Amino acid sequence: MAAALALAERGRGTTAPSPCVGCILVKHGRVIGRGWSQPGGRPHAEAMALAQAGDAARGATAYVTLEPCAHDSPHGPRCSRLLIEAGVARVVAAVGDPDPRTDGSGFAVLRAAGIAVETGVMADEARRAMPGFLMRQREGRPFVTLKLATSLDGKIGLPSGESRWITGPQARAHGHLERARHEMILVGRGTLAADAPALDVRLPGLEARSPRRAVLTSGPAPQGWETVAAPEAIGGLAKVDHLLVEGGAGAASSFLAADLVDRLLLYRAPILIGTGRAALGDIGLGSLAEAHGRWTLTDARALGSDRLEVYERVRH
Repeated sequence: MAAALALAERGRGTTAPSPCVGCILVKHGRVIGRGWSQPGGRPHAEAMALAQAGDAARGATAYVTLEPCAHDSPHGPRCSRLLIEAGVARVVAAVGDPDPRTDGSGFAVLRAAGIAVETGVMADEARRAMPGFLMRQREGRPFVTLKLATSLDGKIGLPSGESRWITGPQARAHGHLERARHEMILVGRGTLAADAPALDVRLPGLEARSPRRAVLTSGPAPQGWETVAAPEAIGGLAKVDHLLVEGGAGAASSFLAADLVDRLLLYRAPILIGTGRAALGDIGLGSLAEAHGRWTLTDARALGSDRLEVYERVRH
């Protein structure tokens, strides 16, 4: 299942509105097929793995990160039927599919065909691998990641506005990798006017994974950009399940004040700036007590001389 989850990550940021899913077929202790959701969502991971395995799939075990779909689509066949027709003997799934068109019926169809079904394997890891799809199904909006690159004292630039570069090359490269995992990247109107950012992915081999660009404004956007009038309007973004908010302080504060940040990427450089541009403005806290218990640390690592900490919003 861990290998299937790693495959699923390959599709993150390219499959919306479909989930990014991974599938591995195993027979007699050998991997005979691998698949992951392709750009646009099709072929599905199961279809790709079954095509690779061919006739060898009969009697195999399928490890899949999400319940196989049970609904017809003009873009491809239902995966539950493909698994049955291929003669797979056992399906091990991480989580069920909350899409009402499947939602348990995929497992039911497999069991009715005599296929052994096991669920819940590495379920937490699977949910973390497809947060955008699950958030869209649950809340009707994208999963939002906020990126902040600051000095040790929480500044994003000098009083003059100079901000290139706060962090070093390794941290910036990681930031570009994060861009490639999102369908859309958003900045505030002030950042767009001051910096004219390209917001593309500048990693060799991933240039084609540059996300769509958006600006937080109620006014017009430049050619090639889209507008988001307010944080609360992100539910209307088509084919966007993962939204990266990258700057500046106004946009970041707006999304935090609306409680629409689900994940925080905090890159910190080992420098002190003192008087300068703060990373955040007012985020709507009425008391210090409200600030506690909101975030949990999920990852921390060194990136060259910089430090990355990843936090997720605690929601009940």
